Amino acid sequence: MAKVLSIDHQKCTGCRTCEMVCSVKHDGVLNPERSRIKVMKWEAEGLYIPMSCQQCQDAPCLNVCPVKAISRDEALGRVSVDYDVCIGCRSCVAVCPFGAMSFNTIDRKVFKCDVCDGDPQCVRFCDVKAVEYVDPENVSTSKKREAARRLSVAGKDAASLLAAKRLARLSSLRILPSSSREFIKCSACVTVASGVRSQGGSFN
Repeated sequence: MAKVLSIDHQKCTGCRTCEMVCSVKHDGVLNPERSRIKVMKWEAEGLYIPMSCQQCQDAPCLNVCPVKAISRDEALGRVSVDYDVCIGCRSCVAVCPFGAMSFNTIDRKVFKCDVCDGDPQCVRFCDVKAVEYVDPENVSTSKKREAARRLSVAGKDAASLLAAKRLARLSSLRILPSSSREFIKCSACVTVASGVRSQGGSFN
């Protein structure tokens, strides 16, 4: 089975090296705007998410193309564009749910990730391994392992929180010393006596 790009945004540092090598590989220029992979940034949160074509099995871009310029290459597991047929209508750009299909305003044509014909340069140059080229089964296994780890951590956190709540409840219900109980009783008597006097009453 053909390999797929696996992206782990938690590893991404936002260096954008993947964008630079992609643009150089395909267009011979160092221009992130011409990259097939895009790093979306939320600087305040320190969050960086590389986005690329998912090479969908039921690709919306393929289905919407009016001239059938987009097809699936099963050998490499990718969705490809035939530029000899493409008319540049950009219907594929509009329907892609991942924003992975782009339009080059200089060359007047659409472009997307082609996994560099099986040797993706973004994977090769990513030092932190945020982007990898792996078998689909390995992606599923690693996702299961990570999900299991998160569930385990969440379970331990929930148990600790429950124990802390129980301890706090027991602390609030503990028996007060006798001196404290007498103080509470005396405070209550003073409050009642004050109320009676304010209404013109008296004690017998």
